[in-house]
Amino acid sequence: MATGNLGCVVVAVDGSEESMNGLRWAIDNLRLRPAGEGADGAAEEAGALVVLHVQSPPSIVTGLNPGSVPFGGPDYIEVPAFTAAIEAHQRRITEAIMTHALQICAGKDVNVKTQVVVGDPKEMICEVATNLHADLLVMGSRAFGPIKRMFLGSVSNYCINHANCPVVVIKGSS
Repeated sequence: MATGNLGCVVVAVDGSEESMNGLRWAIDNLRLRPAGEGADGAAEEAGALVVLHVQSPPSIVTGLNPGSVPFGGPDYIEVPAFTAAIEAHQRRITEAIMTHALQICAGKDVNVKTQVVVGDPKEMICEVATNLHADLLVMGSRAFGPIKRMFLGSVSNYCINHANCPVVVIKGSS
């Protein structure tokens, strides 16, 4: 599958090997629009591959608080040091994921941009694809079984049904 008219391809990565396989597939199989003159004579920017990572909101992660105050204390107390440590850990994970993704892109003749957003992955992926007017969304699939998918949901399935552009799902080998 190659095309030379894709202006924006969003590739969602989460650090899993399946998502990185989706990135590899996009680099190896898609041709982005070259910079030049459009049909109407206006200058057109070269197409871009946008590597997108969605971090979970800190409020969800910090819900794993170290515990309530014993002996009748409040059930929920926000511990700033705990919250700061979780946020720092999330930043390190995101940096590692984006570094790995950029290493995959290195040496390939492709215009790569990166974007990191915070929120529910399935909703944010669709929102970013819409906001960027993506021509295509590429993502990996972990191929959860039916029970796991019922409890965890499927980000790729949600995106297939809600994205405003075509979606390519690269299935993992299991």
